[in-house]
Amino acid sequence: MQKPDKYEIISELARRRGFFWPSYEIYGGASGFLTYGPLGSTLKRKVEETFRDFYIKPFQILEMESSIVTPARVFDASGHVNAFREPMVECSKCKRKFRADHLLQEKAKMSDTETEKLDLKEIAEEITKHSIKCLECGEELGKPKYFMTMFSTTIGPYSESIGYGRPEAAQGVFVEFKRLYEVARERLPMGVAQIGHALRNEISPRQGPLRLREFTIADIELFFDPAVPQCPILKEIGKETLRLIPAKLKQRGADKLVEVTVKEALEKGYIRTEWQACFMTLAKHFLNKLGVPDDKQRFIEKLDWERAHYSAQGYDQEIYLKRWGWTEVSGHNYRTDYDLKQHMKHSGVDMQVFKEHDKPILKEKVIIEPVLARIGPTFKKDSSKVADLLRKADAREVEKSLKEDGYFMLRSFRIMPDHVKIIHRKVDETGRRFIPHTVEPSFGIDRLVYVVLEYAYSKREGRTLLKLPRELSPVQVGVYPLVTKDGLAERARKLHRNLLIEGFVAEYDEAGSIGRRYARADEAGIPLCITIDYHTLDDDTVTIRDRDSWKQVRIETKYLSKNLNAYFSYKNEFRDMGKSL
Repeated sequence: MQKPDKYEIISELARRRGFFWPSYEIYGGASGFLTYGPLGSTLKRKVEETFRDFYIKPFQILEMESSIVTPARVFDASGHVNAFREPMVECSKCKRKFRADHLLQEKAKMSDTETEKLDLKEIAEEITKHSIKCLECGEELGKPKYFMTMFSTTIGPYSESIGYGRPEAAQGVFVEFKRLYEVARERLPMGVAQIGHALRNEISPRQGPLRLREFTIADIELFFDPAVPQCPILKEIGKETLRLIPAKLKQRGADKLVEVTVKEALEKGYIRTEWQACFMTLAKHFLNKLGVPDDKQRFIEKLDWERAHYSAQGYDQEIYLKRWGWTEVSGHNYRTDYDLKQHMKHSGVDMQVFKEHDKPILKEKVIIEPVLARIGPTFKKDSSKVADLLRKADAREVEKSLKEDGYFMLRSFRIMPDHVKIIHRKVDETGRRFIPHTVEPSFGIDRLVYVVLEYAYSKREGRTLLKLPRELSPVQVGVYPLVTKDGLAERARKLHRNLLIEGFVAEYDEAGSIGRRYARADEAGIPLCITIDYHTLDDDTVTIRDRDSWKQVRIETKYLSKNLNAYFSYKNEFRDMGKSL
């Protein structure tokens, strides 16, 4: 009989102890959806709080929350409607559907780089070549076709009012950029974070918390002036090392990584922007805090055909997992001005910012004057709207499009050369208007929860220990009476109540022997167990047991709260908490 692998062990532990399990099990389940139990929901929340403590608070990043259901116009403008699609095949007999590129990766041992550049015809040829059949019933698979992975809905009772469940949190930031920029007192660089649910209608999710249809995402959009791209924290992290697989090495078929300093990565052109390099370095440290060492992390650059449609350069941060190998946990994309420019174009709202020069500069300015005598007959009732939109449009972009294409698309209106008069004029420019550029680190919180559990899982003398980082443990302290007689249980309950009042997350357990209670605590990842015994009745001291070493110290209860606070804030270690036993 084959032994269960680590993923199966973690999944079973997660179900049994209340971390997470598949949703809707009493109705047969629905793949791609996960229910978090008491321990899991707290662990997930603590991962999110660690993200806030690590990124948002120290760097004064703004946090916002936008809606999940989004009008279709937003994703038409951003390009997601055309870009969010994946190749799908259907079994000719049982009608089970599979994601075609994943089948090739699993059965033909092709890499995601290889499958990413295949069109539907090439996918079909590879499936035939490798004799890949239905995983459910073994019958032939049909022809591949594209499936849009955004959930669609209607907003209100009107069928023409289409909406989508957001597949990422970023567009909620971009469409609110003008208001956020005002809140930030019109200063760049400006960071905006959003943590919330996203939806992707995955074709055949089969990786538990690693691939879900509903998941939690944590995004940061960092807006900066492309003429001033310097990151102020680079001098602090420039000598730190990153483990990279740059595109130029990946294209040669080499999976061998290079270890370079952040400064070298920028000098060699492996990373294009300082802000991107800084966020990648911070991401490495963030995963360290979640329990993942440096040698189990790497960043792999996406090739041209692998990158998202909005990305000028993209790196995936990957973590090594026992079953799945190198697995993406965060994406780092240089989105340039793509998103703001698209929303400016489709909404007609100016997304440019103004930056004042130290002193005026003589420059040639391009001005557009709508020719109303031509616009009126062409656009009739929309003529005023078209004229107003033209006055707000980027004059150089209009001029360029008219020269190269012979027309300019202003939302749904086709502007011809005779509709505008283009004037070049010398002016004293007091400042410049530009669209900010954006770099984006984006983390999948559910994947991070699983990563935390896998890297915390260990065995000692046949017993399971979850060596969770102390700030992530769902329960901080277990309080146990040695036995339930002679007033020990009452004393333990009183101590438990006091710890709760003082703000600690503590559990009380008196079921079974003290050894069984310690074992349950180790399995749930509780860092410290406090035992009330007969000595407590005499001298008001208690025993504290360390989860990882199983060592014990003794401490007077009057010092307990102070020492626990110091321990959980990393101001002292377990050995400093009391007298060793």
